[in-house]
Amino acid sequence: MARVFKLLALFIFAGASWAASLPKPVEQALKQAGVPTSQVSVLVQEAGGSRTSLSFNAGAPFNPASVMKIITTYAALEQLGPAYRWKTEVYQDGDDLVLRGTGDPKLNHESFWMLLRNLRGRGLSEIKGDIVLDRTHFAPIAAAPFDDDVYRPYNVSPDALLVNFKSVRFAFLPDYERSRVRVYAEPALPGLEIVNTLRLTDGGCPEGRAFRERIQASFQPSPPRASFTGFYPVSCGERDTNVALYNPEAYIEAMIRQLWAEMGGSWKGRIREGAVAPTARLLYTHDSEPLAEIVRDINKFSSNVMARQLYLTLAAELVGTPAQAEEAAAAIRQFLEKKGVRAPELVLENGSGLSRVERASAATIAAVLQAAWKSALMPEFAASLPLLGADGTLRKRMKNERVTGRAHMKTGLLVDARSMAGYVLDRHGRRQVVVMVANHPRAPDAEAAFDALLLWVYDAR
Repeated sequence: MARVFKLLALFIFAGASWAASLPKPVEQALKQAGVPTSQVSVLVQEAGGSRTSLSFNAGAPFNPASVMKIITTYAALEQLGPAYRWKTEVYQDGDDLVLRGTGDPKLNHESFWMLLRNLRGRGLSEIKGDIVLDRTHFAPIAAAPFDDDVYRPYNVSPDALLVNFKSVRFAFLPDYERSRVRVYAEPALPGLEIVNTLRLTDGGCPEGRAFRERIQASFQPSPPRASFTGFYPVSCGERDTNVALYNPEAYIEAMIRQLWAEMGGSWKGRIREGAVAPTARLLYTHDSEPLAEIVRDINKFSSNVMARQLYLTLAAELVGTPAQAEEAAAAIRQFLEKKGVRAPELVLENGSGLSRVERASAATIAAVLQAAWKSALMPEFAASLPLLGADGTLRKRMKNERVTGRAHMKTGLLVDARSMAGYVLDRHGRRQVVVMVANHPRAPDAEAAFDALLLWVYDAR
């Protein structure tokens, strides 16, 4: 199989193509969206076989957006194993308590509560000294936010001790009788001020940034403050938005003070950075969910933060600590070479696809999907991809179409990129590997072209 991948890649990179043009419905939809076919790459192959039914610009490097997560998650499943778990350790060092993280991507509110609950269950009630954060498992990250929406959770940097994605969820509950909107925060951290003068109004409910602009959301980190002073459309019903308002140290401190007090514990010290001393005594180890579950969250819901945590974990486990992004890229390249996937065009930055520099060809992505299909871990990997019209990021996509429920696809979207890659079960019961990427300022408007390709693959002769 490795030889097939290598020959395939060489043939594609030489400029060969199995199809003279894209299917007509795809071409028409791209034209309507204003996306030139020269800015599109497509490859369709039979899963587990050598038959290729469509190849168009398949060897050219494109920004794959979140489809890059396919490479990161498959490499992790194979090299770390589906049962791999991250460990968050708690040590006693004199009067101080030391928290040592190893990059758990899902140390959420509930998990962190359980960690503290276990400390109380072991008889610890008073923390006499400081709480020391040992985050040395990852090298310090100095990356700037991806865009100017700095408080969005996807802009949170990787952290060996990342608690609850460093985020606060603000929930909006319309009170129609009183013509007002109730706003509450979860977790309701001490010191957080909420200013709410929202007014109910008619009209459609906007999404994303347009929603936040409509409610005039604004934030400040110190002291923590969230303001919502605009209009809230009745059609929105109950909504929420997640905000990364705090710096990591302040967030963990506020979380501990709140939860520890709720549990009847006391702590008057402070938070500070440090490392576990050789003489420190291990009190408790919290295990994460297994990697197979983490990979499902990453791919089903396209979590950039979790993908970046996993990316650095590959470096930590395969190269050593403190983990660095360059080492993760090298580890993934070495893994692909062992799998026979030749990818000279591949550029990795953070493994999540939330990048302006990451690049991969449709041929490389398809080769990874083929390797995964032949893998003993194929069920775990394939099941992590969103099911068209059913769950994850595709739960609302192509409802009640003939291909609905027959495609496991990872999608990606940036301001100048749209992508999809995965497996489609066609009408003859044959599984097809499908990859399509468009890079163009109008690419986000080309969803109909991607849908048209899925229908064309399903109807294949």
